[in-house]
Amino acid sequence: MSSKIVFGNAPLESKDMNRRGWFMGHFITPDRDPRSTAELEVKWGIHLAGDSRTEWATNAEATTLSILIQGRFCLQFPEQEFILSRPGDYVLWLPGVPHSWSAEKHSTVITVRWPSKPADSQSVSIVLDRVRGD
Repeated sequence: MSSKIVFGNAPLESKDMNRRGWFMGHFITPDRDPRSTAELEVKWGIHLAGDSRTEWATNAEATTLSILIQGRFCLQFPEQEFILSRPGDYVLWLPGVPHSWSAEKHSTVITVRWPSKPADSQSVSIVLDRVRGD
């Protein structure tokens, strides 16, 4: 029988290299663990200054919410970027929106995605048309 209460530590659990910071979602095993759910995914992201994901990704079905706990974190989208600089700053984006990110300072970001589906996140190619000011 599974426990109805789970106590843990998000920063410690996020160190599992196979999970890349995610500590709640469909990928948690065993599936009787209360943190194993198809309803949502939760990530405790710790990013050193200069860390980035330069490749673009999108989710087919999941909506994503990223909230800054501390630091300075940039979320890039094809037409706009957002700097999270105050604790509590957040960005929410819908399925199908390509994104990438970079940590301008050592940052902690909590990210919630819903629903939690295998293979929902896909890399995509983006060509940005940057207007040059000549």
